[in-house]
Amino acid sequence: MSLGTIIRNRRREIGLTLDEVSARTGFSKPYLSTIETGKVKNPPSDELLRKLETVLQVEPGSLRHSANLDRMPADVREKYESFVSENQRLRKLVQDVANKKVKSNEVSELLENNQLSKTPQPGRLIPVINRVAAGYPVDFDDLQYPAGFADDYVRCPDVDDVHAFAVRVIGDSMEPKFLQGDIVIFSPGLEVRNGDDCFVRMSEPHETTFKRIFFEGNDKIRLQPRNEKYAPMIVKGNRINGLYRAVIKYERL
Repeated sequence: MSLGTIIRNRRREIGLTLDEVSARTGFSKPYLSTIETGKVKNPPSDELLRKLETVLQVEPGSLRHSANLDRMPADVREKYESFVSENQRLRKLVQDVANKKVKSNEVSELLENNQLSKTPQPGRLIPVINRVAAGYPVDFDDLQYPAGFADDYVRCPDVDDVHAFAVRVIGDSMEPKFLQGDIVIFSPGLEVRNGDDCFVRMSEPHETTFKRIFFEGNDKIRLQPRNEKYAPMIVKGNRINGLYRAVIKYERL
């Protein structure tokens, strides 16, 4: 189902007119009409989609997900929808096996009948949520995005963490390994160890920085720059409210 059809059906379901949706979102009725009829030339902005998700009382991110599907080339979308359908069939198969609705000698036959695609997967879209200072800590800003959404994304085939995020490096304290403009992906699901390069969130005041992490005694953490011209910073452990390990770097060419 297209994005426009989803929006129109939901609007009618909750009894809103286009005039009412226009007034609540701040976008014109003719433009909203072109979205619903699929005649819009350019895809709706994330700003409008967020407002529509609120006005139409749908799950945050659902309309943006549908919009991203609509932006896909037809052949890519067809493959994606095929993978989703295949995943649902396999989930049902696993559930049936768990509930003993199929006999053990039927499992092999069912698996053989599932034509699993061998096409390489393009990888997860990782949201680029903000910038991180490879220098002195700076006030952090998550740009008010819900988890998993941003204005920019990088695609990464080697990260399975659904909470992974990316940031752009500013400053030079992590040179020569990380340069200003590089995009670094961090995985909240990975354990942080001594010497790891980490995105660091601090409270009181709220700040972020990008440093190597070393756990010192007396509940203290040393934030160590890679660039030798910068001195390390020692912070109390209770001031840290997030340590996220760097896993992949995209270099600026």
